[in-house]
Amino acid sequence: MDEYLPQSPNSFALKPPITKDLSQEAPPKDWPHAPVHRLSEHGIYIVTTGTLHKRHLFDTPAKRDLLERMLLSLARECVWQLEAWAVLVNHYHFVARGAPDSVPMREFLRELHSRSAIALNRMDGVADRPVWYNFRDTRLTYQYSYLARLNYVHRNAVKHGLVAVANAYPWCSAAWFERTASPAQVKTIYRFKIDQVKVEDDF
Repeated sequence: MDEYLPQSPNSFALKPPITKDLSQEAPPKDWPHAPVHRLSEHGIYIVTTGTLHKRHLFDTPAKRDLLERMLLSLARECVWQLEAWAVLVNHYHFVARGAPDSVPMREFLRELHSRSAIALNRMDGVADRPVWYNFRDTRLTYQYSYLARLNYVHRNAVKHGLVAVANAYPWCSAAWFERTASPAQVKTIYRFKIDQVKVEDDF
């Protein structure tokens, strides 16, 4: 059973605009509860977003720190529970669980992309450079699909040949997942095969 209580469908309109500067906050990787690993009536989504022309704009640790920090902080503020994430040089993936009072996903992503583009361009000393191309979000409605995609995102850096083991990559959820979930959960998720998972990931 989800811990959230139902609210009015009009509650989104009552949320104040997001004005907090999220670019300098430490990444809150320790969530207040462990991964749930079951489907939710409020929606679980996998999201993939790439940079314009697949350019390696997040090509330094500081830039990947910036994007991961903003993703985690804004997800918390917009009431999206991240269950897996991976930030790479030209794209990111995440799996997130919604709640009755979550900010709509498109609004959350629009805010993330706007803020991260402004911060990255400021870091690089450029003005008005387009950063993000588009995003693809898919609602996960089958338990097998959900669990396989959790594994896919946790281990995305391994898929791209960046590390030999997922928990060695600093800008993903694998180390957090292995620390937070039970050994049985970790074993179960990592057992799902990802070679047949269809995720837009040609980066």
